[in-house]
Amino acid sequence: MTRIAERLNALGLVLPPPVTPPLGVNLPFQFVRLIGRRAIISGHGPLNADGRIAAPLGKLGAELTVEQGYTAARLTGLAMLGSLQRALGDLDRITAWTRVFGMVASAPGFDKQPAVINGFSDLILELFGPDIGAHARSAVGMAELPFGIPVEIEGEVEFDA
Repeated sequence: MTRIAERLNALGLVLPPPVTPPLGVNLPFQFVRLIGRRAIISGHGPLNADGRIAAPLGKLGAELTVEQGYTAARLTGLAMLGSLQRALGDLDRITAWTRVFGMVASAPGFDKQPAVINGFSDLILELFGPDIGAHARSAVGMAELPFGIPVEIEGEVEFDA
């Protein structure tokens, strides 16, 4: 078992399969695009262990609390790691998390987007450590996100060839 797989297992975390989109939805893009030693990661949302979109849905500051948003961001991190695992074959190939862009479905007046996206950042730092896991990050509010998800995150990593 690889180092990251061991950490996931020790934490009782499971990487979900690819998202099961709602009926009639076509997703004509790659979830991870490999270019040289970079992996560009498309926007992901929170998934259950079976690949279905995870509840609760809605906006932070209205239907959801910061704690629920934090959990959604953590689940989004697991979804992204699942996509990276499928693309790279081994998460231990990741040598650096470079950038993360976190989007939070926000009700008017909600301004705690960074606290929500910390759910993602804390997971990555916990799994990869402060050297590989360190990343530049934005956390912004959005009026709406696809399918009513509360969080969408995209990013980029470098990896060993």
